[in-house]
Amino acid sequence: MNTIILKSLGGAETVTGSKHLLKTSELNILIDCGLFQGIKSLREQNWQPLNLDIAETDIVILTHAHLDHCGYIPLLVKNGFKGKIYMTEPTKELAKLILLDSAKLQEEDAEKANFHHYTKHHPAKPLYTLRDAEKSFKQFFTVSENTSVQLSDNIYCRFKTCGHIIGACSVEIKCFEKIIIFSGDIGRADSAILPPPDFFTKADYIVMESTYGDRLHNPSNLSAKLEYWINQTVKNRGNIIIPSFAVGRAQELIYILYQLKEQKKIPNDLPIVMDSPMAASATDIMIEYSQYTTVNKEKWLRIIEQININREYANTSEFVQDKRSKIIIAGSGMMTGGRVLEYLKHDIGNSRNTVLIVGFQAEGTRGRALLNQSHELKIHGQYYPVKANVVELTGLSAHADQSELMEWIRKYKNPPKQIMLVHGESSAQEALRVKIQTDLKIPVKILIKDEEFIF
Repeated sequence: MNTIILKSLGGAETVTGSKHLLKTSELNILIDCGLFQGIKSLREQNWQPLNLDIAETDIVILTHAHLDHCGYIPLLVKNGFKGKIYMTEPTKELAKLILLDSAKLQEEDAEKANFHHYTKHHPAKPLYTLRDAEKSFKQFFTVSENTSVQLSDNIYCRFKTCGHIIGACSVEIKCFEKIIIFSGDIGRADSAILPPPDFFTKADYIVMESTYGDRLHNPSNLSAKLEYWINQTVKNRGNIIIPSFAVGRAQELIYILYQLKEQKKIPNDLPIVMDSPMAASATDIMIEYSQYTTVNKEKWLRIIEQININREYANTSEFVQDKRSKIIIAGSGMMTGGRVLEYLKHDIGNSRNTVLIVGFQAEGTRGRALLNQSHELKIHGQYYPVKANVVELTGLSAHADQSELMEWIRKYKNPPKQIMLVHGESSAQEALRVKIQTDLKIPVKILIKDEEFIF
């Protein structure tokens, strides 16, 4: 009997930790293998055993390289996974970068916990090490977009680019005559540097992200808003701090800022600092795979010539103390860690400065606290009053909004039998569920962690 069972091990009723297991009589396939991020109760799930028989898991399919989709891979391999991990070529390079960084942070966190004795475990150990991450790379297997890959006698998969970041794809799995689509993270139709999402047109079932299922991105001109806040802050002799995800968002930002300088809409001599070794390396990968973007390699090289790219932490204090107005692009994007915290400690208490929030801010992060108009931020054990301007610019989001998600569904020539929503907070999922069922008359289920759904 060709029963197909879907079970979400993460990314169900939350935007993080994406892991969706497809169990069949021929193969058990894990679509994405991400770490939980955000509030402590989520992060603690990374340490709990998976509700999964790793020895009986045959294949991993990776939609893209963000940590919440790939960050658990070294631990899966460490715990016995032996199969191939399928992904696109740019995703392979980005995933290596992100997993090595994650492993380094895991090792550093364990070392600090042991040194400062703030751990329940003696000694504290990393979730995985650099060696674990490197070992998992041996199982990476790249595939081309729009090419059918036979996984077993009756199971095939196919990738289609979906925007979001370079190499990101939706995945079609044909399984015993049923077609199941995993959307991955769907990008914007009007990205400054990526082509619009491609799409499938036939599906029996869709497992779909819902990050912004309850909101529309502001259609107002993003460049004009950036121009306004940059010039206003420079006029006040302040700094513009843009907490940014290193992969995707940082590259889109430097492209838009380059355009604003070219058009003489912001001062040509205004320093732009990208203080993130990961963003620097991700930019190198973006240039290497420029054919996946809408910007040619020569233009990318011109853009980075005008940016102060800082890879060394030792130089950060010099940029922090520099009294000139400047634009700082630094990670992490949700302000949960990284070098952006050094700039925030110095600048968040001054009304001359502006913090531009350009991406999704998960529950429990400093970014969400700022959006909720918190009067102070706790950074490295101390509280800092929030007096800087805090401005949210949604036009730079790498996730489709509700209208774009609905349009993506409308591409299917025949409505699917059911849509399963994942990768969203409860309010977003419920709003999108009602919208789909009301407007498109398609049954929708919100997946619950570890609950099995039988096709």
